Amino acid sequence: MARSDPETPTPKRGRVNRRNFLIGTGSAVGLVVGYAVWPRQRALNWVAARDETLINGWVKIGTDGRIVVAVPQAEMGQGVYTSLPQILADELGADWATVSVEPAPLHPIYANKGFIADVTPSIPAPLRGIAGWALGAVIEHYDVQLTGGSTSIRGFHDTIRLAGASAREMLCRAAARDWDVDWRECDTRAGFVTYKARSARFADLAGKAAMEDAPSSPTLRPAKSRMLMGKAVQRLDIPGKVDGTAHFGLDVRLPGMLYAAVRSGPVGDPRLVSATGPADVRIVKGPSWVAVVADGFHAAKTGLERVEAKFAAQPKVAGNWMELALKSALAHPGEVVAKSGDASVLDGKGVITADYTVPFAAHACMEPMNATARVGNGRAEIWAPTQSITLVVWAVAKALGIEESAVTVHPTLLGGGFGRKAESDVCVQAALIARAVKAPVQVILTREEDTAQDRFRPAAAARMRGLVGADHRIAAWGSRVAVPDVGTSFMNRNFPAMGGKAKPSAQGVDGTQDLPYDFGAMSVEHALVDLPVPLGFWRSVGHSFSGFFVESFIDEMAHAAGVDPGAFRLSMLHDAPRHAAVVRAVLAASGPLGLVEPNTGRGIALVESFGSIVAEVAEVVIGKDGPRVIRVWAAIDCGPVVNPGIVRAQIESGIIYGLTAALKGRITFKDGVVEQANFDRYPLLTLAETPEITTIIMTSTAPLGGVGEPGLPPIAPAVANAIFAAGGQRLRDLPFATAA
Repeated sequence: MARSDPETPTPKRGRVNRRNFLIGTGSAVGLVVGYAVWPRQRALNWVAARDETLINGWVKIGTDGRIVVAVPQAEMGQGVYTSLPQILADELGADWATVSVEPAPLHPIYANKGFIADVTPSIPAPLRGIAGWALGAVIEHYDVQLTGGSTSIRGFHDTIRLAGASAREMLCRAAARDWDVDWRECDTRAGFVTYKARSARFADLAGKAAMEDAPSSPTLRPAKSRMLMGKAVQRLDIPGKVDGTAHFGLDVRLPGMLYAAVRSGPVGDPRLVSATGPADVRIVKGPSWVAVVADGFHAAKTGLERVEAKFAAQPKVAGNWMELALKSALAHPGEVVAKSGDASVLDGKGVITADYTVPFAAHACMEPMNATARVGNGRAEIWAPTQSITLVVWAVAKALGIEESAVTVHPTLLGGGFGRKAESDVCVQAALIARAVKAPVQVILTREEDTAQDRFRPAAAARMRGLVGADHRIAAWGSRVAVPDVGTSFMNRNFPAMGGKAKPSAQGVDGTQDLPYDFGAMSVEHALVDLPVPLGFWRSVGHSFSGFFVESFIDEMAHAAGVDPGAFRLSMLHDAPRHAAVVRAVLAASGPLGLVEPNTGRGIALVESFGSIVAEVAEVVIGKDGPRVIRVWAAIDCGPVVNPGIVRAQIESGIIYGLTAALKGRITFKDGVVEQANFDRYPLLTLAETPEITTIIMTSTAPLGGVGEPGLPPIAPAVANAIFAAGGQRLRDLPFATAA
């Protein structure tokens, strides 16, 4: 199983010599894709079995013809175990039926630099080049493997395509030597190198190909000869999930393994003061939690119910006062983080004002947080459904007081992640408990504990202001968003050296600035509010609330101007042709907006996030039991499409996840404790409640965009606008079930 290999020493972070620097920055194609680093400069820790040949850092070829592709991103249902191998196999000329995948180990070539694309736009233009280079160097130097932010394709497409092209050229060179022909006249197709009437299997050439020098500038296939690009090939992870052979975190079994149930205190990780229980209960105490260990999980869980635990008092206790604090913050000016034109007109006459709120939200992954650990002889092994083996290595090494090179991580498939499984808290608990009991231990959080100890999507409140001009367009636009800073909360837990005190920022209210609309003037404020709740990255992050605020208010402005909401948006998108095309596409599919039948309305929303543009139209029926979403149309421009089946699945998934938050999702606290501990009080959208969804994928040559998260932000405002169109009230507070 691919992993962070304990036999390969991890360079000390903080020492950068020229060799490490070159490997990290990818100063040549070979260094980017791992050709020159193996074996000439630094041995890869992705190993080949006896019947495999390692061609480069991304592909192995088996004697039976199988193609094994290294994937550094976590597979949590988003299809990355298919889309990344598909890119490489397409360039290589492989037979898709022979392609398989392994999780990549920790190594600089597998670091995820896709995050740079979302960070550098906020940097002044003259500095973006050097900033992007510096961020890339840091990410590679620290081996940052992290799945999130819809970055998998954006971060690895070019690199893995080059890896496939290089392997293809090496195979062609090997065949050409055998045939005494010009290698440039050879090609590959369906797992064979071909030259006129001659052909040779990849498997028969792999050993010789591995001895070839990697090309410094491999030639990429022209578009017309890319046989897999843009095709909905069969996903590689589905068969195992259907027949039960796929391995998730809860499937791990080790000899002599014990099970642990864990209980923490109120949110905020207060210190454990004491924990007592019957003599027949095996208790392990942690810094801010208590665990019970037993031969089975049920015994551990029932044993924990017999333990009395006391936690230290906190200076601030989470409660319903937090939502009031957010609303109160709107009464005072925030920090201006973006501005254009003369926004002072927003203090004059004719200004429209509306306040909106969203609550805290839980991740609610179907697979609860879990981890398995084996600790001994100064080493630790972790099996976990994690979005970042890097963060697990750092956290476990620190907690156990051992070297990072002594920590091995075996990543499993994830039963949902959504940002929650980027955290390493349960891996640390498993490691500490395993060390205490001197046996392998699997920690499983109950649903109640999983919810109670979530790292939540923050609650937020917004005051939106706008002025309609004589041309029936928006002449001035203002937003003030009161919200804690998610990034600081996450960084202080996971990157403490780069953490610190939260400050108002444009990133803190992501999605409220850089809007595609042509406003006459704009002012964006962040009113930072400090709340005693651990916050984490939640699917679509800030766009999950900013999309609701912005697109709901755009709709209000359209009605104030007396203009159809679709036409109103299009009138302000003259300088944003991609956005306008997406709006036109979704409207062509859905039909007219507004009241379409008695008690039935259609609403629209448009949001750009994670490099992709998505417009959605929701059709809602207002009945005696409240609003019911019956149809959704979505159009997406995500640049060139690798696998349209995966794109559609992810847009549908984002819509469904977003509908739960829009219609039902709400986390509240009393005395520091979550009140919605299980699905009886935090219900998810059911299959019967799921609307019919139609997805239009735009043909595009724009830069690659993400697809895992952009489907979510438009759905809440589209539904809100549809409810209003159906003759319902203007709902400005999520979830709609409690606002109605």
